[in-house]
Amino acid sequence: MPRPARFRPALTRRARLGAATVAALVTGTAVFGIGQATAEHSVPRTDKEIPNLTQVQDKIKAYYGDTVTADGEHHASPHSNYARQVRGIEAEARGYLSKALAQHGRTGKQGKQPKPAIVLDMDDTTLLTYNYELQVGFHYTEESQDTYLAHHDMAPVFGMNRLVNWAHAKGAEVFFLTGRKEAQRDWSVRNLKKVGYDVPLDAGHVYLKNKEHPPAYLPCGATCTTVEYKSGTRKHIESLGYHVVANFGDQYSDLNGGAGDRTFKLPNPMYFLP
Repeated sequence: MPRPARFRPALTRRARLGAATVAALVTGTAVFGIGQATAEHSVPRTDKEIPNLTQVQDKIKAYYGDTVTADGEHHASPHSNYARQVRGIEAEARGYLSKALAQHGRTGKQGKQPKPAIVLDMDDTTLLTYNYELQVGFHYTEESQDTYLAHHDMAPVFGMNRLVNWAHAKGAEVFFLTGRKEAQRDWSVRNLKKVGYDVPLDAGHVYLKNKEHPPAYLPCGATCTTVEYKSGTRKHIESLGYHVVANFGDQYSDLNGGAGDRTFKLPNPMYFLP
């Protein structure tokens, strides 16, 4: 969000799961790495190579432990396989950060070294889009996203608010770096605050995509790919006197491009962002 093409018959902004990948998902074959969503671009030769869309959606719901409230809101279960997978990644991240932040404090001359920082994507890394995806039938549009964000707060990805607050208390500066557009800033900050991200959320700590007025530190300007936008912004953060010790995202395009010691990939089988 906003993102280039998604899981629906007519690909527009987000590239959805490829036919072979989804077919394997439907039959139960292990095709993903930890949290990996893949996109394939081959044209099916027969109808047998095309998975049943309803079955794929049912698999996704089962993975998230779909529960529906009386008002039609969809929620992921804290007892789901999704939640268990997230907790494992968070435990690994906490163990790494405990050592990295302690080591950072012992090296170099006090006052001279860059301050350690963590960088996090927003959608499906710190805020869970699951209910939005179900509400729109996995059919993302800018208009539906604007309407949803204006009137709804997304739940935090299980445990990520606690991990972020803990890292901040241990001395890490926290930066959010999202593909959401600049016009969605107020809604995004409101949401982060409401679900317990107790860290600075000013413009210097929350980076959104501004195609109308791209920052000078991005040579690609309004034409940046996701990797260029995110890696370029991380490099900018480091130029301000920070050292990115960990970078969190649900897409590999959130993580590629350098400027970060360690990457942590959150699971997301719902869509793929190149």
